[in-house]
Amino acid sequence: MHHALPLIATIAAAFGLALVLGFAAARMRLPALVGYLVAGIAIGPATPGFVADLDMASQLAEIGVMLLMFGVGLHFSLQDLLSVRRIALPGAIVQMLAATAMGAGMAASWGWSLPAAIVFGLALSVASTVVLLKALESKGIVESVNGRIAIGWLVVEDLAMVIVLVLLPPLAGMAAPGAARLGADLWMALGRTMLEVVAFVALMLVVGRRAFPWLLWQVTRTGSRELFTLCVVAAAVTIAYGSAQLFGVSFALGAFFAGMVLRESRFSHRAAEETLPLRDAFAVLFFVSVGMLFDPRVLVDEPLRVAAVVAIIVLGKSVAAAGLVLLLRYPLNTAITVAASLAQIGEFSFILAGLGTSLGVLPAQGQSLILAGALISIALNPLVFAASEPALRWIRARSALARKLDRSDDPLAELPTTTETRFLRNQVVVVGYGRVGSAIGAALKARGIPFVVAEENREIVERLRDDGQAAVLGNAAEPATLIQAHVADARMLVIATPQTVAVRQTVQTARTLNPDVQVVVRSHNVEEAAMLEREQAGKVFVGEQELANAMTRHVLAAVGDEAPNG
Repeated sequence: MHHALPLIATIAAAFGLALVLGFAAARMRLPALVGYLVAGIAIGPATPGFVADLDMASQLAEIGVMLLMFGVGLHFSLQDLLSVRRIALPGAIVQMLAATAMGAGMAASWGWSLPAAIVFGLALSVASTVVLLKALESKGIVESVNGRIAIGWLVVEDLAMVIVLVLLPPLAGMAAPGAARLGADLWMALGRTMLEVVAFVALMLVVGRRAFPWLLWQVTRTGSRELFTLCVVAAAVTIAYGSAQLFGVSFALGAFFAGMVLRESRFSHRAAEETLPLRDAFAVLFFVSVGMLFDPRVLVDEPLRVAAVVAIIVLGKSVAAAGLVLLLRYPLNTAITVAASLAQIGEFSFILAGLGTSLGVLPAQGQSLILAGALISIALNPLVFAASEPALRWIRARSALARKLDRSDDPLAELPTTTETRFLRNQVVVVGYGRVGSAIGAALKARGIPFVVAEENREIVERLRDDGQAAVLGNAAEPATLIQAHVADARMLVIATPQTVAVRQTVQTARTLNPDVQVVVRSHNVEEAAMLEREQAGKVFVGEQELANAMTRHVLAAVGDEAPNG
C-alpha cells in the first residue's frame, strides 16, 4: 500500500473537515465559508496535528478560481463589461489609489520603508473575485446592474494588478547597482505587458468567439455528456493556463474571457450547469487554502496592527468606494453594493505579498498582516453583505441626505420637459433594459407603441435618450422613479430585470399609483413564479417554462398537421 499520497490526503482532509465545520457554522447561523476557513487553519502548518500539503491545496484552489471565473464569463457578455466601463474603470483606479495611500500611510507610520509601504498598501487595495462572486450568488444579484458593476470593477482591478506584478521586480531593483539601466527596463516591461494584454483580449474576442463555440457544437453532436463536460472544463483550464503562460495575464482573467467567448454558443447555459458542481467543490478548496496560510499567532503578537489592517479593508476601502460611486452620480443602493463587494481582500493580495517578500521589499511581518486581514475580512464579508440591505433601509428612513443622494439633481433621474406627450399616457413602462428588456423595447418600437424605460445603468439611459427614447435613471422599487416614468398613466408595467428581490415593492408602488395597470414580470424559476402569482404580482413568465411552451406548441402544430384523420 502507498502511504505517501499528498493529493488524496489533502483533498480528503480539506473536504471532510470543511463539511463538518461548514455544517457547524451554518447551524450557528454563520456563513458556511467561515467553517471552510477554520478548516484550513486546522489542517495548516500553524496548528498541531495533521498538516495538509499547502502547495497542493493552493494549486487545487487555483483550479477553483478558474472554474468560478469561467462560469461568470458564461453569463457576462462583452456588452455587459462595456456598459459599466464609465463607473468601473475610473472607480476601480481611484479606489485602488485611495486604499494604497491609506495602507502605505499606516505602514510608513510603523517605520517601514517607502517601497514596503507601497506594496503593503497595494495588497490591501484589491478585492477577491472569488469572495465577491460567492456573495453576489448568495443574494441572486450576479446579473443585476449592481452585480455587473461590481464584477466589472474587479475585472479592472485584476488587470491593474497584472501590470503591478510585472512591474514590481524592476521597481524593486531600482535601488540596486545599475539602477540607471533599470529605468529603461521598467518602460520596456510596461510596454511589453500592455501589448501582451491587448493581444490576449484581441485573440479571445476575434478568434475565440468563433473557434470555441464551433468546437463546443462539434462535441455536442457526438451526444456524449461526459465529452461535453470534459470539453467545457478543458476549455476553461487550458485557456486560463495558456493565457498565463503566453500573455502573462492571471488564471482568473484567462478563464473569465474564455467563458465570455463560449457564451456565444447556444449551449452556454448547459455548460454553466454542467460545471456548477465542480465550481462549488473547488471554491471550497480556495477558502480552505486561505485558512492554511494563516498563522493565528499574529493575532496575539500584533493585535492592534491586525485591527488597523482590517479597518482599512472593511471600512476605509469601502467608504472610499461608496463615495466614488456617489460622485459618479449612481444611486445609494449601488454605492452600498459596491462598498460591500470590496470589503475584503484575497488571491491577488497573497500573490503580491509573496512576491514582495521574495524580492526583499516587504518584511515577513507585512505578509502575516496581509494574510490576517484577508482571512478576517473574508469571514466578515457575508455578514457585511447581509447587513447592507437593512443598513440601506435604515439610512433612507432616517436621513434626508440619503434620500437626496438617491434622488439627486441628476438630470437623468427625471424625464426632460421636452418629452413627447405620447410617452406620458397609455404607455408601457419597461423596468430594466438588458437583453430581455431591449428585445421587448425593440418589438414595441416596431409596432409604434410608446414606452418609457426605467434603468439603473447610466450609460444605457444616456444612449436611449440620445436615440430619442424616453428613459429615466433610477431603481424602480423607489416611488420617485416610477413617478418620473408616469406609471400613473401607463397601461402596462413590464419588469424585465433578472433581479427579483424588489419586484413586490415595485408592483405595490405601481399599483398604488395606478390600480388598473397591468403587470408582467420576468422570473428565474417555477417556484419563484408561483410565489409571485400567489401574491398577485401580475403575469409571470419563466424562461425555461416559456421555452418549453413554445416548443410544445410547435410540436403539436407540426404533429397535428400530419396526424391521420380519425
